[in-house]
Order: sequence, then C-alpha cells, then structure tokens
Amino acid sequence: MIKVGETLPDVRFFEFIEEATEGCAVEPNAFPVRERCAGKRVVIFGLPGAFTPTCSARHVPGYVEAADLSAAGIDEVWCVSVNDAFVMSAWGRDLQTTGKVKMIADGSARFT
Repeated sequence: MIKVGETLPDVRFFEFIEEATEGCAVEPNAFPVRERCAGKRVVIFGLPGAFTPTCSARHVPGYVEAADLSAAGIDEVWCVSVNDAFVMSAWGRDLQTTGKVKMIADGSARFT
C-alpha cells in the first residue's frame, strides 16, 4: 500500500483512448504514473482481473457509484488491473465507467 507522502513507483500504465485528441491516438497510450498524478489527488484501486464475477458485479460498480469524490478533494479514480489496455477498455464500456472511473492497464504487473 502506498501511504500519503510516499513516492509513487516509477512505472508506466496504459489507457486505451477511444477518441483521438491532441497527443492521444486511438490506441493504447502509455503514461508515467508519477507524471499523471502530479498535483492531483487520485484514488487508485487494484483488482485481480477484468471481467471476474465479483469485481464486475460489486467492486467496480461501487467505485462508479461513489466516483464523484470532488467534495473530498479527489480529482480522479483509477481501476488498475494486470490486463492489457484493450481488455480494460472493453471492461469499462461494459460497466459504463466513462467519466467516472478510468480503467488502467498494468499488463506487466510492474505497479501491482
């Protein structure tokens, strides 16, 4: 567990972007965790795998329901799993996480 004040590991995650924007192609886009979290308060929770029964039925939906944590000073909520970015994106579409919980891939399990 990473505690308040500790430095995040220097790893890269992947996020599948479905709509191209400046600097983000429609493909898995790598980003450094430290850079993306700089100056933000981010809730990062990890799950063992996409489309697993309990994670799909209870864990992710619970975070989606509680995603507006701005009153608590939280800027973003991320779900991290050891799947690739394509699978994480499909799981997010299935659970309707867009705009609430970012579905982030740690396919090499370097962060996990």
